[in-house]
Amino acid sequence: MSDETVPLKAERRDWIGLAVIALPCVLYSMDLTVLHLAVPQITAALKPSSAELLWIVDIYGFMVAGALIPMGTLGDRIGRRRLLLIGAAVFGITSAIAAFSTSAEMLIAARALQGLAAATLAPSTLSLIRNMFHDDRERAFAIGVWIGCFSVGAAIGPLVGGLILAHFWWGAVFLINVPIMLLLLALGPYLLREFRDPNAGRIDIPSAVLSMAAVLAIIYGIKRIAEAGVAPLPLFAIGAGFLIGAYFFQRQTALADPLIDVGLFRVRGFSAALATNIVALFVIFGTFLFIAQYLQLVLGMGPLEAGIWTAPSGIVFALGSVAAPFLVRRFQPHVVIATGFVISALGFALLTQLAATQSPWLVFTGMMILSLGVAPTGAITTDLVMAAAPPERAGAASAISETSFEFGGALGIAVLGSLVTAIYRSAMAGQPLVGVPAHAVDAAKDTLGGAVDAAAQLGGAAGTQLLDSARGAFVHAFEIASAASTLGALLAALMAVTLLKDVRR
Repeated sequence: MSDETVPLKAERRDWIGLAVIALPCVLYSMDLTVLHLAVPQITAALKPSSAELLWIVDIYGFMVAGALIPMGTLGDRIGRRRLLLIGAAVFGITSAIAAFSTSAEMLIAARALQGLAAATLAPSTLSLIRNMFHDDRERAFAIGVWIGCFSVGAAIGPLVGGLILAHFWWGAVFLINVPIMLLLLALGPYLLREFRDPNAGRIDIPSAVLSMAAVLAIIYGIKRIAEAGVAPLPLFAIGAGFLIGAYFFQRQTALADPLIDVGLFRVRGFSAALATNIVALFVIFGTFLFIAQYLQLVLGMGPLEAGIWTAPSGIVFALGSVAAPFLVRRFQPHVVIATGFVISALGFALLTQLAATQSPWLVFTGMMILSLGVAPTGAITTDLVMAAAPPERAGAASAISETSFEFGGALGIAVLGSLVTAIYRSAMAGQPLVGVPAHAVDAAKDTLGGAVDAAAQLGGAAGTQLLDSARGAFVHAFEIASAASTLGALLAALMAVTLLKDVRR
């Protein structure tokens, strides 16, 4: 083998640089969860309407999802390090604006800009890794660390948020971003090498707008169905999103300098890895949403206590992500992923037995088993995606990979959330709630949270009866959703064996 074909080993500068770019990855996912704990204080301080409160919570994730592909492609053209540093500066500034917002409208605008800035972080950091680590083993390990940082951020978000809100005002949950972004701005120019596509043409603005519109419309529709059920507006948004997306892809085939290389989707490893990503996030995200509700609304835990119970799953995901490259050295990727899905199916199956106990240990054990099974998947599939893409297209490929995560999570929450909601409402409709006022019954039939509030206002035997019925209905719905996730995990294992069998790293 000639020297020209031997992959260069990463230098000390690259490994220190990996530690630096890990910081914004932690913040990226932490900011998706930390705000939820601050909602009561924000409501008291800014007096948002119900619609404004919904946008305060959702606009960050919407903007991240919509801007990932344009930002990833922009990084290929202007330089990944430059885009990362620009995004870090904007993220820090908008975090400070969010912290000191004096109205709901101001906070919504700040969160929207924060989401746009956050959309530069994931594709920039992953595409930098693709060019910093040329050796397959080193790149796989670096990607495992990168994925693990997102898991850590999601896990510590509720813990950090709970601790901050116990001692400071709500804006402090945004201010914690500022010093970390300043550290990235200080160290990035010295530790991170610049990479760009030397042959990149001009960015096609209409394509960027189309990609954002397609992703935003679909994600918006899916999330609204998850929150309020099937309705004409979200269905129209999803349909419009797919039509815009179809036109976007058709446009890319006719451009000399397309926003994304459509040919990547014809690479089996690339497409199969994306599909596996979506399925893995589908079964995981919805289940973790229900676990959080179960711990707080059924077992009566506070947000911080519930965060302490769920945080170990983030550690398992982080460790599994780091272990992924070592596993694929001994076994083929499809074997590791399929085996993981089978293990996760056992965890989901355990969650079908929640009615047998009121202890948090059963849900904790099931959560840890399913986390252990799925943990290596994200790192392996991301590495397959990045290995299939040429280095000059690393930004676009990383953005597509991240978008698949967003779609998988949103689909899981929407589909499984709709299933749980339908079963819960059906079960509540059949409850003989004798002596409970009609208005309280109506509130309880909508959501478990509404039932908890209605029961607290009623008090006495009527409140206890209502709360017990609602909790029983939710547990029943959760068990059925867990059974569906068990089947989904087993189907995903079969899909991994079928689609990834001939894929090699």
